[in-house]
Amino acid sequence: MPLVGRDRQAAAIRTLIGRLRTGSGGALVLTGEPGIGKSALLDHVVSGLDDVRVLTAAAPDAGDPPPYAALRRLLPAVRDVRDRLPAPQRAALASVEAPDADGAKPLPVALAMLNLLAEAASRSPVILVAEDLHRWDKAGFDALAFVARRLASEPVVLLGASRESARDRVEDTGLPVLPLGPLDAADAKVLVDRQAPGLSPGLRERILSEAAGNPLVLVKLTRVAHEAYGEAAANASWLVEPEHLRRAPRTPLAALPRRTRLLLLAMAAHDGGSRAEILDMARTATGAEPRWDDLGPALRAGLVSLDDGTVHFRHPLARASVLSESDLPQRGDIGKALACAPFARPVAGTRGAQATRPAEARPAPHAAFRRDEGGPPDAASTPGQSALLPRVGDRAPGTGRHEGVVGLLGRAAEQPLSALHPAPPPPLPGRTADGAESATDNDALIALSERLAVYGDGERALRVLETAASRIFWARSTSESGRRVADAAERLPADDEPRVLAILAAASPVAHGAKIITGLDRWATHPSGDPVTDQILGEAALMAGSYPLAASFSAASLPGLRAQGRLRSLAKGLCAQALSAALLCDLAVATPAAAEAARLGRDTDQPLVYATALATQALIAVVSGRPAEARALADEAVGLATALRVRPVLVLAEAALAHIAAAEGRLDDAFSHLQRLHDPAGPAFHPGLSCHWVTDLADIALRAHRTVEIEETVDRMEQAATLTPATALHTGVRFARAVLAHDDADTEQHFARALGADLTRWPFARARTQLAHGEWLRRRRRDVQARTPLRAARDAFDALGATAFADRAREELRASGEAGPERAPNVRDLLSPQELQIAFMVAEGLTNREIGERLYLSHRTVSSHLHRVFPKIGVTSRTALGRVLRSVR
Repeated sequence: MPLVGRDRQAAAIRTLIGRLRTGSGGALVLTGEPGIGKSALLDHVVSGLDDVRVLTAAAPDAGDPPPYAALRRLLPAVRDVRDRLPAPQRAALASVEAPDADGAKPLPVALAMLNLLAEAASRSPVILVAEDLHRWDKAGFDALAFVARRLASEPVVLLGASRESARDRVEDTGLPVLPLGPLDAADAKVLVDRQAPGLSPGLRERILSEAAGNPLVLVKLTRVAHEAYGEAAANASWLVEPEHLRRAPRTPLAALPRRTRLLLLAMAAHDGGSRAEILDMARTATGAEPRWDDLGPALRAGLVSLDDGTVHFRHPLARASVLSESDLPQRGDIGKALACAPFARPVAGTRGAQATRPAEARPAPHAAFRRDEGGPPDAASTPGQSALLPRVGDRAPGTGRHEGVVGLLGRAAEQPLSALHPAPPPPLPGRTADGAESATDNDALIALSERLAVYGDGERALRVLETAASRIFWARSTSESGRRVADAAERLPADDEPRVLAILAAASPVAHGAKIITGLDRWATHPSGDPVTDQILGEAALMAGSYPLAASFSAASLPGLRAQGRLRSLAKGLCAQALSAALLCDLAVATPAAAEAARLGRDTDQPLVYATALATQALIAVVSGRPAEARALADEAVGLATALRVRPVLVLAEAALAHIAAAEGRLDDAFSHLQRLHDPAGPAFHPGLSCHWVTDLADIALRAHRTVEIEETVDRMEQAATLTPATALHTGVRFARAVLAHDDADTEQHFARALGADLTRWPFARARTQLAHGEWLRRRRRDVQARTPLRAARDAFDALGATAFADRAREELRASGEAGPERAPNVRDLLSPQELQIAFMVAEGLTNREIGERLYLSHRTVSSHLHRVFPKIGVTSRTALGRVLRSVR
């Protein structure tokens, strides 16, 4: 029988399922209030499908579910393909099935689940129905979301159902959502008439009014009315109090015999258990000998149904009602019986000490993913600074939750450092109304750090300053405040120079620039060999404006971070690699790195990493000649930056919007975007990062005929350049002086100085200077001389893939009288970011399975990508693909 009023939603689900015929998949989550018909709709669409394997995963219905409770229930159904997985992934799944799954590492579990489903789908397409997502435990839900975001190239479709109250949780994962609302008036009438066609008009209208379009309530109220009035329903009026009627749909558990209630509770607690297991649980709980016939009253009441000899609840709400309405002693007896059973699986509310563990002592959201980094899980209340301060460094970077960090520090400040030093430092006032970090706040952190150092705790002292520097970098703060934090870091007797350099780069990249870059150069010539150290140095180099060093350190860190499973650090390392490569216009590196950084930033709950990766992708898109895509990415990045109140992301997004406006010929708009980066009173100003966009400001100001307006800014940047050897700043100042010079002799001299600088590792900066020089020569009607720098700029932009700039150089060449060849398509233009990343790994000699393990994809997804890559590039083998890509790099 067709569902009433759900044709549009059913069609959307069928469209998604239809992808399975082409070997692809996806995910969709239905959301709505209880009884709205989520499960019924999924059952209606999925039932009767041919050549499709349907799997179901559902969480316990009450209490505090153990980690991976729902995924644990899924594993027996796919046990037949488990042996195909690599040993580490089989071990990850075994950790989920262990009596205490708290030790299971989320990312290995998620990757194992992805490959398990991919192997199951190798025989026939798979539909995974995930019920009651609002009840899923955090670890299991995160693992499921990880899998769902990687199904595009797998013949697997995930169909989820969640209550409306948890819709934000689902949407935060990026999964598509299909809301189910109440039935409209016409459909509600059809449903009532189908259930009881002979109701009186008054009774029918009252049912429609009371149910408010909820399908389950409509059905139950109609059944109650029909049973209450029988043949008299055609003439009956409403004789039952509304409140009584509203309670009618609830399970009539109290009216059932005790043995029936006990068997129902055993069925609810041990969902999917066999008849023998249910009877054994009831026998253990009571000592009596229950019979299967004792379920007869529940069958007659419509709570359960009998299909092919199997008894099951007719609706998830019935099972939930049994669990919630059973008395505590009976629930306790059943819980003990299940715990002692040989087939025991932990269920909600039956975990002994775990079930009674206070909420504040449970791991905080996303703490499980942090445990992959080897750090301690969050605890919410521990005595003394020594227990609180280690968590500061775990929370500060990448999360955007500055208030939580301040809260931890505030609580630490109120605790004694030791029995010898009981007096706490001054309280931490937190952030001001506009998101700025107050000087008093940073001074309090400095004081706390110095006291920790005095008592020999240099490690925690460093962590406190790392937190202060992180807050200065991401939020609004003055240069003076940053200098004080940097000076405090220099005074620490710390042996960990890379972390000190990172503090200096985050807090005071200009004033301490010379020391930062000297230290980075030293580490570049004497590599640490430690991936975490390299990742920290990469971030420091990026903030200090040394992009080649940032790219080198970040690239060096990635293999080790992947091998060690440090996903949070890996996301940061990829983000630093992507941004530094994007600013150097090394798009072959930047494009796949930014895409993976965005995915991992979301997977590891690092919104700042995710937002930075989006802004980086916007920069890549606009330079590559895709302004519409760049605008969508930049707009999303601006929204995130505004919500998180973080300036670096806003700086990158404004720069991308400036390039978009310039590409569209809106030079005044482009100039306005770039001016915001240099307005100390504006929301997009950043004392360190704003120095890196002088070239763009000068270029747009010249083209918009507004050079007079930036002279003061360029003077200020030139003064800053006396403090730091950062190449990004010096290149910008030299460029600005060349395009702002007032007479020809000065201009020639400044261009000669700019082009004479060592820009071996800065080909994009050199090409931009050549383009500006050629444009200046052509404006002086020196067309023949202009062609040489314009030709060099065009060729460099073509090699880099900077389509927008290459097109500009071609226009100038044509205006000078030279018609050069059009740009040939580049491999980068033909492949998606993930295809490009996989192709480069193939060129390195990695197998599909090794690539999948590195990128947290199934090896079948890798194979699907390669099947698309080969014809796009025009090759038929991995060897030929390697030759093509080596020529690109």
